[in-house]
Amino acid sequence: MSFPDVTPLLSEALAAHGYTALTPVQTQVLEPGARSRDLVVSAQTGSGKTVAFGLAIADELLAEGKLPQPGAPLALVIAPTRELALQVSRELIWLYAKAGARIASCVGGMDPSKERRALSHGAHIVVGTPGRLRDHLERGALDLSAMRAVVLDEADEMLDMGFREDLEEILDATPSGRRTLLFSATMPKPIVALARRYQRDALRISTVGEDRGHGDIAYQAVTVAPSQIEHAVINLLRFHEAETAMLFCATRDNVRHLHAALIERGFAAVALSGEHSQAERNNALQALRDRRARVCVATDVAARGIDLPTLSLVVHVEIPRDAEALQHRSGRTGRAGKKGTAVIVVPYPRRKRVESMLRGARIEAEWREAPTPEDIRRNDRERLIAALLEPVELDEEDRDIAARLLSERSAEEIAAALVRAHRAKMPAPEELIPGTHEAQRAAQAERHRPGFDDVVWFRMDVGRRQNADARWILPLLCRRGHITRNEVGAIRIGQHETHFQVPSAVARKFADAVQRTAGVEGDDESGITIEHSPSPPSQGAPHKPRGGPPPKPHRGQGGPGAKGPRVFHKGKPKGPRP
Repeated sequence: MSFPDVTPLLSEALAAHGYTALTPVQTQVLEPGARSRDLVVSAQTGSGKTVAFGLAIADELLAEGKLPQPGAPLALVIAPTRELALQVSRELIWLYAKAGARIASCVGGMDPSKERRALSHGAHIVVGTPGRLRDHLERGALDLSAMRAVVLDEADEMLDMGFREDLEEILDATPSGRRTLLFSATMPKPIVALARRYQRDALRISTVGEDRGHGDIAYQAVTVAPSQIEHAVINLLRFHEAETAMLFCATRDNVRHLHAALIERGFAAVALSGEHSQAERNNALQALRDRRARVCVATDVAARGIDLPTLSLVVHVEIPRDAEALQHRSGRTGRAGKKGTAVIVVPYPRRKRVESMLRGARIEAEWREAPTPEDIRRNDRERLIAALLEPVELDEEDRDIAARLLSERSAEEIAAALVRAHRAKMPAPEELIPGTHEAQRAAQAERHRPGFDDVVWFRMDVGRRQNADARWILPLLCRRGHITRNEVGAIRIGQHETHFQVPSAVARKFADAVQRTAGVEGDDESGITIEHSPSPPSQGAPHKPRGGPPPKPHRGQGGPGAKGPRVFHKGKPKGPRP
């Protein structure tokens, strides 16, 4: 297989690596109008952009058809994280292997003295992270005087991480005639300013719109009560039983909490966030590659540059901040032609926001309820039967053990024991609160049930204006009042407050529990006021939230946030938690 627009040495490397065709971004950077020009490229994760800029800088490196003797580096690639930089190095090593390129890596967490020795022996391409490259530059170990091309990979992420000064110092040390290629998923103002300062007549290339949505990724949006997010995540992991799964949280605290919860329930899980050392990150990634761990809980930044071939499930435990973040997170799966699944866990009150995000990303997602224990058990049965019926090779020892078992037990007893042993290894699924329709019927339908002839009315200081909904009010009452959902009667949601019934027999216990669990400055549902109502609300059918975006709640009137009903302070939710 040959690629006419690619230098022969690199074309041979592509064919040897199994390439049959170039991806859209690889094709566009090789077009005649793009050659030798500065480029600003937007391409999603998994689109082959590393090979794309490797091909794009070939004209500068192989000016005479071959590489010169290694000396001062000719090309520099800057990446935001150690993992991404090492991944780029691996890609460029096989791409330029037939050309005899010497590639040096300079990243945090590695021995800097070894990196300085490698640079002193000469290199054609240097790949590194901003902080370590700046350190080598200031110590005089990195000579950028012969630089012909500079690539900034995931430039928007580097600016978000605070590397602006590092990047500017490195770029200022390169020759003015160099070629600059800027790869960025988004184009915020700081990226535009960076391009304007360090590029000349840059060509804008974007393939995000062409591939958006990842054809190899099946998107699902799972609706849950805010208080049930952690249980829903556990059931999703059990339902899919992916070879490797990645769970995304917004903060390191949430990563720590969810990771601990998974370990407690028997999942082989690792965590990646800013609080982990480089050694801990290396151990976690190695555990995933060795199959000693199957679940990775991570923040967006910590997961940058991670490439796990067996990753088939991505769960957005907390809703991404925008459509681009959704694309980047989900792009960790569905790579190299493999199929993947991306699941967004959506608290009921946040559905409109997620629907808007999906429209903006042009993604068709399947909306569904969280898997139930019965769904999981049904999948377990099918997987177990398929695994046990697979053809296997048996040796004499296997046959001897089987004969001994059959001599002491019946075949049915042996099969049942095998099934039981298999199930014992699996974490138990979680019981979730009823689905949308059942919850609404149980909580809102006003009908006389046994035990509700004599009731006491209570009120809450949240209503339709605060996104009040029976689907999260019902579990909130159970947690705050230490009662079951069967002990909550009719729920009437008004504009600014909600009234509900509790049987007289448990009213005192409920009131005492509510008082104990109240928090004046609570960052969660403990800040919602629940008190006895001197009179029942006006008669009428229970209210349902109307359409349209509600105004922002104010202090003390808390609708649910991303990870559970919380109190809103000055229009902003505090501290989402898994």
